[in-house]
Amino acid sequence: MQVFPYRPNYRELFVGLETLVPLAKGGAVPAINFDNAATTPPFNKVMNDINQFAPLYSSIHRGTGYKSVFSSQVYEQARKTVLQFVGGLSEQNTVIFVKNATEAINKLSYRLWNPQKKEIVLTTWMEHHSNLLPWRDKFQVDYIEFESHGGLNLDDLERKLQRYKGAVKLVAVTGASNVTGIMNPIHQIAEIVHRYNAKILVDAAQLAPHAPIDMRPDYAPDHIDFLAFSAHKMYAPFGIGVLIGPKTIFEQGSPEYKGGGTVRFVTKDRVIWDDPPHKEEAGTPNVIGVVALISAIEALSSIGMKKVLKQEERLLQYAQKKLEKIAGIELYTPLSLSRIGVIPFNIVGMRHEKVAEILSWEGGIAVRNGCFCAQPYVQKLLRISDLDMEKFINNPHLPRPGLVRMSFGLYNTREEIDQTTALLQEIAEFERNRTKFLSGFGKQGYTSKRLSYYNNN
Repeated sequence: MQVFPYRPNYRELFVGLETLVPLAKGGAVPAINFDNAATTPPFNKVMNDINQFAPLYSSIHRGTGYKSVFSSQVYEQARKTVLQFVGGLSEQNTVIFVKNATEAINKLSYRLWNPQKKEIVLTTWMEHHSNLLPWRDKFQVDYIEFESHGGLNLDDLERKLQRYKGAVKLVAVTGASNVTGIMNPIHQIAEIVHRYNAKILVDAAQLAPHAPIDMRPDYAPDHIDFLAFSAHKMYAPFGIGVLIGPKTIFEQGSPEYKGGGTVRFVTKDRVIWDDPPHKEEAGTPNVIGVVALISAIEALSSIGMKKVLKQEERLLQYAQKKLEKIAGIELYTPLSLSRIGVIPFNIVGMRHEKVAEILSWEGGIAVRNGCFCAQPYVQKLLRISDLDMEKFINNPHLPRPGLVRMSFGLYNTREEIDQTTALLQEIAEFERNRTKFLSGFGKQGYTSKRLSYYNNN
């Protein structure tokens, strides 16, 4: 039996990790990527599988040539692989391929929308904009509150379900926050939601690459009704996303995108739509993207998603404990919460964009800064009032609020964390000394031989 070491070398599985990036002072260093919550580098396997498939790539479903038949088989088999990866059952669910998780959630919003009814969607203040905005123009939307530490308040969820007395059609919730990394108890939420005859959508864009998912069968009270995720966050570029849900939902009505591949018959005054999922995939599908997704799923499955989660939990614990020791670092999420490898922070007295720029130009370290397409959540974490937000809206020249975000992938190392936290400690110390100097000596400057980008920008 193969025994995995405590720190297996996952880096050899990925493309481009040793790529050199330039520094402000000259020279270049291997890039350190702590921006995995945005997009991940590809597996070697993904690139190899794409190259092997490319000579047989062809248009699917309606061609009789060998390449077309082969490509069609690969594409349709992919739906089974996706369902197996997330514990979904093909008898009850359909897998629809879309561009990304954003398109998946938008598609579902159109499918569930009934203009003749006033129905309610509950979502949360933790959501990415992709799980906030699609609901607002079609449903009455209410928001589940969260606790002071950033986790979801399940008592508030149940209170709102009771208040609306069966009018809630859907509860749309993130599986893991792209801001704090907090993993919501999706099965506990599902069990509560189903007690009130509503359905649940889990936005798994951040969850799928980092933790096991089990949708569970329909007869289980805690099953997941709808699931959405994107390949580009799980080590597979080429632009593909997935929406999974009950076949019966997609048998009803017409698709929001109409065209080739969606119909059985068209006459001058009639349309007979094809069965799902085909009626939901207008135009020529992204077969290459599907091949990349399946290759990444195979790579992750061969490692084991529990091992993936455990590896990234080690990185999270190691990094946050080091950050906690740096004077001037403000952290926003405790380690006591169940989280994927995401750490939001700020350096007291410094703009978030300045911190990110210094990390990049002084250390070749990529992080993300800003609100991460989750502005309401960041506003609440920073305790920014509605009145203060009006000031930002009315004055586009005011510096925008935000955070710095480190987010880990399977391949990141403790050595990369050590380099990053050492530079952050230097930045934080420099900022403290600069502030003290300026408060004592007015407009005179304060410089650092090491932090050249800081001095010049």
